[in-house]
Amino acid sequence: MFKPVNRYIQIELPEIVPQTTSGIVLPADFKPAEERYGLANVISFAKDVRFKEQLKQNSQVIVDKSMIEEITLNKSRINVVLDNYVVGIVK
Repeated sequence: MFKPVNRYIQIELPEIVPQTTSGIVLPADFKPAEERYGLANVISFAKDVRFKEQLKQNSQVIVDKSMIEEITLNKSRINVVLDNYVVGIVK
């Protein structure tokens, strides 16, 4: 089990499935242009997160996606972001 520390928040990102309405088949490695900010679900968070009283498991937050750090541990991926890069909480 992973427990974030040092103001980190473990998040889960929704899977993005590229879609086209034109009927054109896209290459397998095609990635559409991404927005800078995105919605993420909170999995867990460090005790020293500055706004921890407003967070709970499965909260939704808006994060700067360029600052998400991906950790590979025992063949599984964990996404974390520092609390500085959370720009809002969706209630």
